[in-house]
Amino acid sequence: MVDEQIVARGIRDERVIDAMRRVARDVFVPRELRHEAYRDHPIPIGFGQTISQPYIVAFMTEALRLEPSHRVLEIGTGCGYQTAVLAELCREIYSMEIVEPLATQAAETLNRLGYTNIHLKIGDGHSGWPEHAPFDRILVAAAPAEIPPALVAQLSDGGIIAIPVGQWQQELHVMRKHGTSLDTLTTIGVRFVPLVKGRLS
Repeated sequence: MVDEQIVARGIRDERVIDAMRRVARDVFVPRELRHEAYRDHPIPIGFGQTISQPYIVAFMTEALRLEPSHRVLEIGTGCGYQTAVLAELCREIYSMEIVEPLATQAAETLNRLGYTNIHLKIGDGHSGWPEHAPFDRILVAAAPAEIPPALVAQLSDGGIIAIPVGQWQQELHVMRKHGTSLDTLTTIGVRFVPLVKGRLS
């Protein structure tokens, strides 16, 4: 998977590549779909949510330009796969998931794998996690119609956010914060599930 889907498509950060090799994707996929775990596409994980395509996980991770000292806010824990990749690379991960059964399952998987630098919270990602802000990096794994102002406020000055934006037509925006504004570093077309607002399942 890493050689054919990630390195071959241009991912160059050796730390990201090593993290993708270390985190086994199949343990995060529903048992009946584990035969598809290393294929180049998203996989349903229940409740209308998906585990992202491996390349997109690697692309977003590399785009954040992560350092070992960073504190990262992740919106959309899902099954915890992206969370685990981030946890291999950074000091602390604060991850939010609005669907309670997914959050519970992700916590069980991540605990079983021995991660101690991940903090999970059930809640609406539009509001972020203000009591632990500011964050060096923010990764959003579901698409809002617009960038939530609370997330911009919780990003440190000079910090980077990677977020898909839009409904029918989506673009992944990678942006760096300067003062109160965001400067775009790169964009690519993507397709994510919507960022759910104000409802727990």
